[in-house]
Amino acid sequence: MARKPGSRAEITGPRLRDAALRLFARDGYAAVSMRQIAAEVGVQAGAIYLYTPDKQTLLAELMIDHLKALLAAWDDSALPGGSAAARLEHFARFHIRFHAARADAVFIAYMELRNLTPENFARVEGLRKRYETELERILQAGQAEGCLTVPDTKLAAMALIAMLTGVNTWFREGGRLTRARVEDIYVDMVLKAAGARRA
Repeated sequence: MARKPGSRAEITGPRLRDAALRLFARDGYAAVSMRQIAAEVGVQAGAIYLYTPDKQTLLAELMIDHLKALLAAWDDSALPGGSAAARLEHFARFHIRFHAARADAVFIAYMELRNLTPENFARVEGLRKRYETELERILQAGQAEGCLTVPDTKLAAMALIAMLTGVNTWFREGGRLTRARVEDIYVDMVLKAAGARRA
Protein backbone atom coordinates (compact mmCIF):
# COMPACT_ATOMS: atom_id res chain seq x y z
CA MET A 1 0.00 0.00 0.00
CA ALA A 2 1.32 3.42 -0.89
CA ARG A 3 1.88 6.09 1.67
CA LYS A 4 -0.17 9.25 1.50
CA PRO A 5 1.70 11.85 -0.62
CA GLY A 6 4.14 13.76 1.55
CA SER A 7 4.29 11.04 4.20
CA ARG A 8 7.74 9.98 5.36
CA ALA A 9 8.38 6.94 7.54
CA GLU A 10 10.69 8.72 9.97
CA ILE A 11 8.02 11.38 10.55
CA THR A 12 4.78 9.43 10.21
CA GLY A 13 5.84 6.48 12.38
CA PRO A 14 6.50 8.58 15.51
CA ARG A 15 3.37 10.67 14.84
CA LEU A 16 1.26 7.51 14.68
CA ARG A 17 2.71 6.34 17.98
CA ASP A 18 2.05 9.73 19.58
CA ALA A 19 -1.51 9.69 18.28
CA ALA A 20 -2.07 6.15 19.56
CA LEU A 21 -0.70 7.14 22.95
CA ARG A 22 -3.09 10.09 23.23
CA LEU A 23 -6.12 8.14 22.00
CA PHE A 24 -5.46 5.07 24.15
CA ALA A 25 -5.05 7.29 27.22
CA ARG A 26 -8.17 9.33 26.46
CA ASP A 27 -10.59 6.69 25.22
CA GLY A 28 -9.08 3.36 26.25
CA TYR A 29 -7.35 0.80 24.06
CA ALA A 30 -10.48 -1.25 23.34
CA ALA A 31 -12.45 1.76 22.11
CA VAL A 32 -9.81 3.04 19.66
CA SER A 33 -9.62 1.70 16.12
CA MET A 34 -6.65 1.69 13.79
CA ARG A 35 -8.76 3.83 11.46
CA GLN A 36 -9.06 6.49 14.18
CA ILE A 37 -5.32 6.49 14.76
CA ALA A 38 -4.66 6.87 11.05
CA ALA A 39 -7.20 9.70 10.78
CA GLU A 40 -5.59 11.50 13.71
CA VAL A 41 -2.33 11.69 11.77
CA GLY A 42 -3.87 12.20 8.35
CA VAL A 43 -2.87 8.99 6.59
CA GLN A 44 -5.02 6.46 4.81
CA ALA A 45 -6.36 3.72 7.07
CA GLY A 46 -4.44 0.99 5.24
CA ALA A 47 -1.20 2.94 5.39
CA ILE A 48 -0.93 2.54 9.15
CA TYR A 49 0.07 -1.10 8.62
CA LEU A 50 3.29 0.08 7.00
CA TYR A 51 4.37 1.18 10.47
CA THR A 52 2.92 -1.50 12.75
CA PRO A 53 1.44 -4.95 12.08
CA ASP A 54 -1.55 -4.50 14.40
CA LYS A 55 -3.01 -2.56 17.31
CA GLN A 56 -1.78 -5.08 19.90
CA THR A 57 1.81 -4.62 18.76
CA LEU A 58 1.37 -0.86 18.93
CA LEU A 59 0.10 -1.04 22.51
CA ALA A 60 2.90 -3.36 23.61
CA GLU A 61 5.57 -1.22 21.97
CA LEU A 62 4.26 1.92 23.68
CA MET A 63 4.44 0.19 27.07
CA ILE A 64 7.84 -1.36 26.42
CA ASP A 65 9.32 1.91 25.17
CA HIS A 66 8.04 3.69 28.28
CA LEU A 67 9.57 1.13 30.61
CA LYS A 68 12.86 1.02 28.73
CA ALA A 69 13.05 4.82 28.93
CA LEU A 70 12.31 4.60 32.67
CA LEU A 71 15.07 2.07 33.24
CA ALA A 72 17.55 4.04 31.11
CA ALA A 73 16.75 7.27 32.96
CA TRP A 74 17.19 5.50 36.29
CA ASP A 75 20.55 4.10 35.17
CA ASP A 76 21.61 7.62 34.13
CA SER A 77 20.39 9.29 37.31
CA ALA A 78 23.00 10.49 39.78
CA LEU A 79 22.36 8.01 42.58
CA PRO A 80 23.76 9.52 45.78
CA GLY A 81 26.20 7.75 48.02
CA GLY A 82 25.64 7.44 51.71
CA SER A 83 22.80 5.62 53.40
CA ALA A 84 20.06 3.57 51.81
CA ALA A 85 17.62 6.15 53.20
CA ALA A 86 19.28 8.80 51.01
CA ARG A 87 19.03 6.48 48.02
CA LEU A 88 15.37 5.82 48.82
CA GLU A 89 14.68 9.56 48.85
CA HIS A 90 16.44 9.85 45.50
CA PHE A 91 14.31 7.02 44.07
CA ALA A 92 11.08 8.66 45.27
CA ARG A 93 11.96 12.03 43.74
CA PHE A 94 13.16 10.41 40.51
CA HIS A 95 9.96 8.38 40.17
CA ILE A 96 7.64 11.34 40.72
CA ARG A 97 9.53 13.61 38.32
CA PHE A 98 9.93 11.05 35.54
CA HIS A 99 6.28 10.02 35.60
CA ALA A 100 4.90 13.56 35.94
CA ALA A 101 6.28 14.39 32.50
CA ARG A 102 4.66 11.32 30.88
CA ALA A 103 1.09 11.16 32.16
CA ASP A 104 -0.39 9.38 29.11
CA ALA A 105 2.36 6.76 28.95
CA VAL A 106 2.04 6.10 32.69
CA PHE A 107 -1.73 5.71 32.47
CA ILE A 108 -1.45 3.22 29.62
CA ALA A 109 1.40 1.30 31.25
CA TYR A 110 -0.72 0.59 34.31
CA MET A 111 -4.32 0.59 33.07
CA GLU A 112 -4.00 -1.34 29.82
CA LEU A 113 -2.06 -4.38 31.06
CA ARG A 114 -5.29 -6.39 30.87
CA ASN A 115 -5.39 -5.88 27.10
CA LEU A 116 -1.99 -7.40 26.39
CA THR A 117 -1.60 -10.88 24.98
CA PRO A 118 0.18 -13.30 27.37
CA GLU A 119 3.40 -12.99 25.36
CA ASN A 120 3.38 -9.20 25.43
CA PHE A 121 2.34 -9.15 29.08
CA ALA A 122 5.38 -11.27 29.93
CA ARG A 123 7.69 -8.84 28.12
CA VAL A 124 6.19 -5.81 29.86
CA GLU A 125 6.10 -7.51 33.24
CA GLY A 126 9.77 -8.44 32.92
CA LEU A 127 10.70 -4.78 32.52
CA ARG A 128 8.42 -3.72 35.38
CA LYS A 129 10.06 -6.29 37.66
CA ARG A 130 13.50 -4.96 36.77
CA TYR A 131 12.46 -1.51 37.97
CA GLU A 132 10.80 -2.87 41.11
CA THR A 133 14.00 -4.78 41.84
CA GLU A 134 15.98 -1.53 41.84
CA LEU A 135 13.83 -0.25 44.70
CA GLU A 136 13.85 -3.61 46.46
CA ARG A 137 17.65 -3.55 46.48
CA ILE A 138 17.61 -0.16 48.17
CA LEU A 139 15.21 -1.48 50.81
CA GLN A 140 17.35 -4.59 51.32
CA ALA A 141 20.43 -2.41 51.77
CA GLY A 142 18.51 -0.31 54.29
CA GLN A 143 17.58 -3.42 56.22
CA ALA A 144 21.21 -4.51 56.29
CA GLU A 145 22.36 -1.04 57.38
CA GLY A 146 19.66 -0.86 60.02
CA CYS A 147 18.34 2.47 58.70
CA LEU A 148 15.16 1.05 57.08
CA THR A 149 12.65 -1.41 58.50
CA VAL A 150 9.99 -3.12 56.37
CA PRO A 151 8.38 -6.53 56.96
CA ASP A 152 8.85 -7.65 53.34
CA THR A 153 11.05 -5.80 50.86
CA LYS A 154 9.33 -7.09 47.71
CA LEU A 155 5.86 -6.16 48.95
CA ALA A 156 7.13 -2.81 50.23
CA ALA A 157 8.71 -2.02 46.85
CA MET A 158 5.45 -2.67 45.00
CA ALA A 159 3.44 -0.66 47.54
CA LEU A 160 5.79 2.32 47.42
CA ILE A 161 5.84 2.38 43.63
CA ALA A 162 2.03 2.27 43.54
CA MET A 163 1.90 5.17 46.01
CA LEU A 164 4.38 7.28 44.06
CA THR A 165 2.72 6.55 40.71
CA GLY A 166 -0.60 7.61 42.23
CA VAL A 167 0.51 11.25 42.19
CA ASN A 168 -0.23 11.25 38.45
CA THR A 169 -3.88 10.34 39.00
CA TRP A 170 -4.79 13.40 41.04
CA PHE A 171 -2.13 16.13 40.85
CA ARG A 172 -2.97 19.19 38.76
CA GLU A 173 -0.79 22.26 38.28
CA GLY A 174 -2.27 25.36 39.91
CA GLY A 175 -3.84 23.43 42.76
CA ARG A 176 -3.47 23.98 46.49
CA LEU A 177 0.02 22.46 46.59
CA THR A 178 2.91 22.95 44.20
CA ARG A 179 4.51 19.92 42.59
CA ALA A 180 7.67 20.54 44.64
CA ARG A 181 5.66 20.57 47.88
CA VAL A 182 3.83 17.39 46.91
CA GLU A 183 7.16 15.75 46.13
CA ASP A 184 8.53 16.70 49.57
CA ILE A 185 5.44 15.35 51.34
CA TYR A 186 5.56 12.09 49.40
CA VAL A 187 9.26 11.65 50.13
CA ASP A 188 8.51 12.06 53.83
CA MET A 189 5.70 9.49 53.61
CA VAL A 190 7.91 7.02 51.71
CA LEU A 191 10.67 7.29 54.30
CA LYS A 192 8.21 6.84 57.15
CA ALA A 193 6.57 3.88 55.39
CA ALA A 194 10.00 2.28 55.04
CA GLY A 195 10.71 2.82 58.74
CA ALA A 196 13.56 5.23 58.06
CA ARG A 197 15.54 6.28 61.08
CA ARG A 198 16.62 9.86 60.64
CA ALA A 199 19.75 11.19 62.29
